[in-house]
Amino acid sequence: MDTRGKSTEKKRIARASGERVLQRDPERTKAAILEAATREFAENGMGGARVDAIAERAGTNKRMLYHYFGDKEQLYLRVLEEAYVGIRTAERALHIGDRSPEEGIGELALFTWHYFLKHPEFLSLLGTENLHRARWLRQSVRLKELHSHLIGELAQVLERGKKAGVFIETADPLHVYLTIASLGYFYLSNQYTLSTIFGRELLEPSSLNSWEQHIVHVTLASIKR
Repeated sequence: MDTRGKSTEKKRIARASGERVLQRDPERTKAAILEAATREFAENGMGGARVDAIAERAGTNKRMLYHYFGDKEQLYLRVLEEAYVGIRTAERALHIGDRSPEEGIGELALFTWHYFLKHPEFLSLLGTENLHRARWLRQSVRLKELHSHLIGELAQVLERGKKAGVFIETADPLHVYLTIASLGYFYLSNQYTLSTIFGRELLEPSSLNSWEQHIVHVTLASIKR
């Protein structure tokens, strides 16, 4: 057997060994599949993602994938749900209601921007789902419950700001969140075309820091008296 053949055989043995380990640990197997599926869907979209590729990335086989998640569409929905659970869980930990109204809004704006920077796969999944007009997202009751908490807490912060005479009476929690999310999402999802068109490298540290400050300033300016 030549060197290439030995290398291929070693990889096959290692993969088989890894599969046996995963099969003995259901939670680890499901986590590996979800992580692999997140990367595959983020890189190739719903249409271009392949179950074979997901299984290979996860170090398992299609049989295990179908066993735990049903089919490709159900797996995609689970990936979407986990992506949203991730950001919503992190938002809860902010406790923006424990801060002054202005600090709370500023903290949410900073958090959202930093989260988008650290999780480009989340933005890719959003883009894919919007191409499909939220076909799968609409099926999730779990996500609707998560979003209601965010808007509810944001509404309370705004209400305190209104009573303190800091925010305008028409400040709307959904509008505030859309302002924050859109300023971050558009910048990052269009970074390559914008950098090319305007001749400025938008991912340079100085550019990112400047835009971060801009997001906070614009968000607060839009609701302050």
